[in-house]
Amino acid sequence: MAYKINDECVSCGACEATCPVGAISEGDGKYVISEDCVECGACAAGCPMGAIEAP
Repeated sequence: MAYKINDECVSCGACEATCPVGAISEGDGKYVISEDCVECGACAAGCPMGAIEAP
């Protein structure tokens, strides 16, 4: 199960740059994580808003 980005996301894009497999993209109003997520946690560590939740 992939990490999830919650409603605290402010669409800054910091998480997209940290993903080693390119599983994060800009969605409608917030970024989204695809099923390609390898659950490494890099995105959660790089999110300044704490908007990314572990599976």
